Amino acid sequence: MKKIICLPGDGIGPEIIKSAVDVLEFVGKKYDFDYEIEYFPFGGSAIDEMGHPFPEELKTKISNCDAVLLGAVGGPKWDNEKVRPEQGLLQLRKHLEVFANVRPLSVNKSLSTHSPIKEEIISGTDLVIVRELTGGAYFGEPRRLLEESALDSITYTKNEIEKIVRYAFELAKTRNNKLTSVDKANVLATSKLWRKIVIEISNEYPEVEVDHMYVDAMSMALITNPNRFDVIVTENLFGDILSDEASVLGGSLGVLASASFSLDGPNLYEPAHGSAPDIANKNIANPIATILSLSMMIRHSFGLDYIAKDIENCVDEMISDGLVTCDLKKENYLTTTEFTEKLIEKLGYEKR
Repeated sequence: MKKIICLPGDGIGPEIIKSAVDVLEFVGKKYDFDYEIEYFPFGGSAIDEMGHPFPEELKTKISNCDAVLLGAVGGPKWDNEKVRPEQGLLQLRKHLEVFANVRPLSVNKSLSTHSPIKEEIISGTDLVIVRELTGGAYFGEPRRLLEESALDSITYTKNEIEKIVRYAFELAKTRNNKLTSVDKANVLATSKLWRKIVIEISNEYPEVEVDHMYVDAMSMALITNPNRFDVIVTENLFGDILSDEASVLGGSLGVLASASFSLDGPNLYEPAHGSAPDIANKNIANPIATILSLSMMIRHSFGLDYIAKDIENCVDEMISDGLVTCDLKKENYLTTTEFTEKLIEKLGYEKR
C-alpha cells in the first residue's frame, strides 16, 4: 500500500490536485494499484487554518509517506504575513532533504504555435533541467536587509555539488549521454568550485559528452538553439531562472511537470507553475502539469513505468487533438473538469 501526502495549497491548487487525484483513482482501479492519500493544508491555507505554512503536524506525518503531491502555494492575500507561503515550500524541501529538482521539457508539435519562439527553432526540443535545491543564495548565510544596504551569501559545499552532479550524469546515461553544466566560473568562487567538481566527476563517465556554459550565454542559447541540449545541470538560483525561461519553449507553464528528489526519503512532485489566484475557482485552470507530475510520481516513487507512460501518451494525444483548456485554445476549449473527464475516458480504452 503506497502512502501519498497530498497538499492542495492555494489558488488553483485544490482544482488541479483534484484532477490529478481523479486520474490516480482511475488508473489505480484499472491496474489494481493500491494507495492511500492523506490531505493537509499547506502554504497560505495552512497560515489561515494553523498559523504557519508548514504545520508541525505535517512535519511528523510526511516522513512516513512514499511521496508528496503538491498543488501550488502563494497569493497576494499573504503578501504582508511575517511568514509567507513560499517560505513553507523552502522549509518543506529542506525537511524532505530533496536535493535535485528535475523539470523535463518536450515540445508537443501542437503547442509549438503557442510559444513566442519560432516553431522551426523549438521543434523537436526534448531536454531536462536539473537544479540543485539545498545550497546557493536561497540558503546562504549571513544575510541581512537594512534600510540602505542588503546582503545575500552564495555558499556551496563539495558534497552538495557532487551529489547533484552525479545525479545529472546518471540521468544523462539514461538519455543521450550529453550533459551541459551551467555556471559563472569567470566571476563567482562557488562556480569555480562547481566547474572543478564537474570536470573531476566527468572522468568517471567517459561515455557522457560534457560541455560548460556561463549562465548568461546559456540564457541566450536556450532560446536560440534549444535542440542542442539534453540534460542541463546547474545551481539553485541559476536553475530557478533557467527552468522558468525554458517554460516558454513548450508554449505554456500549464504543461510543465516537476519533481524534487531525495536520496532516501519521499520525493516531492508539483507543477512548475504558480497558484494563479486570479483564475482560482473558475474551473478553467490547466491541470496537465499536475497530472504529468503525478505520472512522474508513479514512475519514480512507485516504479510503475507502464502506468506513467499510459498517462503521458493520453495527455499527448489530448493536446494533439486540441482537447485543451483556455490557456491553450481561444475557442471550443475545455474546462478543468471536462479535460479531466475526457482524459479518463481516453485512459479507459485498452487500445488506442
